[in-house]
Amino acid sequence: MVALFFIYFFKPFYLIWLWDSSTKGARRLHVSAAFNAKAKVAMSRFEPGTSISYEKLHENINIVRKRLNRPLTLSEKIVYGHLDDPVGQDIARGRTYLRLRPDRVAMQDATAQMAMLQFISSGLPKVAVPSTIHCDHLIEAQIGGVEDLKRAKEVNQEVYNFLATAGAKYGVGFWKPGSGIIHQIILENYAYPGVLLIGTDSHTPNGGGLGSICIGVGGADAVDVMAGIPWELKCPNVIGVKLTGSLSGWTSPKDVILKVAGILTVKGGTGAIVEYHGPGVDSISCTGMATICNMGAEIGATTSVFPYNHRMKTYLNKTGRADIAALADEHKDDLVPDKGCKYDHVIEINLSELKPHINGPFTPDLAHPVSEIGAVAEKNGWPLEVKVGLIGSCTNSSYEDMGRAASLAKQALDKGLKCKAAFTVTPGSEQIRATIERDGFSKILRDVGGVVLANACGPCIGQWDRKDVKMGEKNTIVTSYNRNFTSRNDANPATHAFVTSPEIVTALAIAGTLKFDPETDYLTAANGEKFKLEPPNGDELPARDFDPGQDTYQHPPAESGSVMVDVSPTSTRLQLLEPFDKWNGKDLEDLQVLIKVKGKCTTDHISAAGPWLKFRGHLDNISNNMLIGAINIENDAVNKIKNRLTGEYGGVPDVARHYKANGLSWVVVGDDNYGEGSSREHAALEPRHLGGRVILVKSFARIHETNLKKQGMLPLTFADPTDYDKIRPDDKLSITGLATFAPGKPLKGVVKHGDGSQDIITLNHTFNENQVEWFHAGSALNRMKELQ
Repeated sequence: MVALFFIYFFKPFYLIWLWDSSTKGARRLHVSAAFNAKAKVAMSRFEPGTSISYEKLHENINIVRKRLNRPLTLSEKIVYGHLDDPVGQDIARGRTYLRLRPDRVAMQDATAQMAMLQFISSGLPKVAVPSTIHCDHLIEAQIGGVEDLKRAKEVNQEVYNFLATAGAKYGVGFWKPGSGIIHQIILENYAYPGVLLIGTDSHTPNGGGLGSICIGVGGADAVDVMAGIPWELKCPNVIGVKLTGSLSGWTSPKDVILKVAGILTVKGGTGAIVEYHGPGVDSISCTGMATICNMGAEIGATTSVFPYNHRMKTYLNKTGRADIAALADEHKDDLVPDKGCKYDHVIEINLSELKPHINGPFTPDLAHPVSEIGAVAEKNGWPLEVKVGLIGSCTNSSYEDMGRAASLAKQALDKGLKCKAAFTVTPGSEQIRATIERDGFSKILRDVGGVVLANACGPCIGQWDRKDVKMGEKNTIVTSYNRNFTSRNDANPATHAFVTSPEIVTALAIAGTLKFDPETDYLTAANGEKFKLEPPNGDELPARDFDPGQDTYQHPPAESGSVMVDVSPTSTRLQLLEPFDKWNGKDLEDLQVLIKVKGKCTTDHISAAGPWLKFRGHLDNISNNMLIGAINIENDAVNKIKNRLTGEYGGVPDVARHYKANGLSWVVVGDDNYGEGSSREHAALEPRHLGGRVILVKSFARIHETNLKKQGMLPLTFADPTDYDKIRPDDKLSITGLATFAPGKPLKGVVKHGDGSQDIITLNHTFNENQVEWFHAGSALNRMKELQ
């Protein structure tokens, strides 16, 4: 039985929203559309009035193509197709800032807290674009999916209630805990070819597997879009990755990005979109393409994208979006690169020759063929025994991934074997969990020794109550995740984490050692027989439809005047925001060097996750983790710096608080690619909150630099990177030239040493005119209020 649920008329077409009472819950809300203009279709199953306009995309693309007088890459088509002013916008790759109109916003629960607190501070009544919140980060892996989810709901009740009521109040959809990981939910429901979506998580580019431009940002960027303000992005360069041949055997889509990471390193994609193309693309499933795009975050790329093809059409059809697939077919020319388009750099990979890879430890770009990792580990003294194998996460939790892993587990079980290592399985969504449960994959994975965790991020982001090793104990784990920074998964700096495909993780968990190459090595069956694992196999998509599982979506009500959003003034987890102070119109004089950071400093070092996630909505409390993972060049110690006012050593946040209390502003000095990793804007909010004014480094990761600007900080780089060596840990730094602070105009730094000598250094920045106004106003949010 189908009953009329909602009708919304507007020209040039109307939408009819239908409720299918034969299915259960709001996830079964489908859209039917009748068109006067076929280039539009209702996009979301959840927000009435949301639409896709391929006509507008096509119109903007044609305007820009004529202006530039050249063929366009796919990423250019989608990005430029969303320009606020396609006629007047200055467009130059790698130089100009684009003003864009994204189609929607997605936020995960850890970042959504601060994003919604900032939106509340804006004073606006409703979000201007379709937006959703996804509860995936706050669920700790401990026992198993059911128990862990129940405990998370109890422990995080205050935060979940805040997000649910804030969503209802301001028109934001709310995916409840247990729904799944934000990026998998986006792929299953919201991504489509040609969409421009921003998400408050660095792995938002996952949606590129469905021909989308999906970009990870900080919460303040999300607030801009939710407020209806054009969103700024530096015009990306475009790196082309040409794929030839086809995947087969043990080689998987994950191996493509592991190979690319080895080529480009963790900063090689900075300022660029990675665009995959070539005949090899068609050998990769839609979810496999998503895996590749997801981990593009590890090379610093703005995002990654694949051209629309039949694999995407199949996925759209299977996930209930045949109407979108039909329209994408009609407009395919706008969803693939123009012939003759030019890339800034091209990498070629023959998939037929590509071998299985495993990257790590401690960095995702240290690439090794699986056939060589055992020897490399022996040479470097890395532990050979695999303690834990972990599959799933937003990167590798598709139906195909789980099926291929289960095919290997079944072979082991048939020979009387179970995993020698501990083994965990993280479904990416409730839909995936329910479907692999129905089709028997979960049972096979449990039977081989696996524990099925909650549909959440879990160990991938440090939400793992690990008990099998002691803190500081040297050990090896292998995961199908995306990021393997020091202490990332279990807070143990001695854990050697390696990133690979789910298939290789499963094989190594069965064998229990890095010295196992499944392509050539044998296992011993329970009866003493030697055997080799056959290459993994698994269906791209379920033969039957997906089982959607439990209803986990809360639609924002049409009328929200009676909805109350409460934040207790005594809460330890939530805190309303106070505006940052405006620039006083003077140069920054005698900033104390708080810490001179040595070597790699990711957002995990600046604002740790794991147990600190519970404070993501309370700026003052979470600021107690600021830079506690960074290495102090003065003593090679972590979280131990000298207080120049007292002469005593203390933790970084403690010293920063003491300086602030005494009216002493400070500066952090850092190395290359500072802020690599997450979209975590807390890594920018915390320094600002504790009295920081400047972050001075050799180079920044893209998202972190933007986040610092948004909060009124000055992210500056050495014009001469060797000037890093001139700064001593006890120095003071003055920034001059702020009265004429302008785009393209360097600032001067006066480095004042303890012996009375000085060095004058040139400091570069990437501020544009709007961003200079953020600095003057004290933050982007302050500037937004000024303009209301």
